[in-house]
Amino acid sequence: MYDIINYRLFTIGGDTPVLLIDLVTSLAGLVCVFLAGRNSKYNFWVGYLYTFLLFLMFWNKHLYASLLLQPISLGINILGHYRWTHPKKEEESSADHNALKVSMLTWPQRIVAVASVFVLAWLWGWLLSMMGNRWFVGVFPSDPVPYLDACVTVLILLAQFLSALKKWDCWIGWLLVNITQMILHISVGHVFMPFVCGLYLINGVVSLFNWFRLYRKDA
Repeated sequence: MYDIINYRLFTIGGDTPVLLIDLVTSLAGLVCVFLAGRNSKYNFWVGYLYTFLLFLMFWNKHLYASLLLQPISLGINILGHYRWTHPKKEEESSADHNALKVSMLTWPQRIVAVASVFVLAWLWGWLLSMMGNRWFVGVFPSDPVPYLDACVTVLILLAQFLSALKKWDCWIGWLLVNITQMILHISVGHVFMPFVCGLYLINGVVSLFNWFRLYRKDA
């Protein structure tokens, strides 16, 4: 398994390896978010594979907050798959009564969400920095960017949860994720993922308007 994860396709600039796991993960992620932005329930099937690939990729780079996110992401993915395909009567889409309609958070809910991100990201980042430098020295390699890793992790959890509930606001979260994740991948030497995050960013903007159109249609 280790040989597969670290299989080098080629090297850029003489010392930056391009790994097979990075390429495959990037392609799976692009397909997943493209389907989600088009309101397709099939994004969840691709999401199951994407979660597994991300787990392997983050393990390889010692990004523990992002790695530990993947089992939680799997649970949210399962929740979203069920919610999208089993709406309550008042939540049914006008275009398909077996599909969940797009809705929005209230302003108080948005304030709570933003405050939660700041608090949880700081706490998680502090725990990661302590794990690598004081508590488990020599057991696990230190997380190279603990606070950035934690911030990306918390933002992804929030965006995934809102996506599972088909809240329009999830795309605001995903745009923030794309920007911070691009910085994270560049900082640890990932080659494909920064470009993929740029494509995610474009897809996020398109999906933001697409879901708003769906929201207005069912409002």
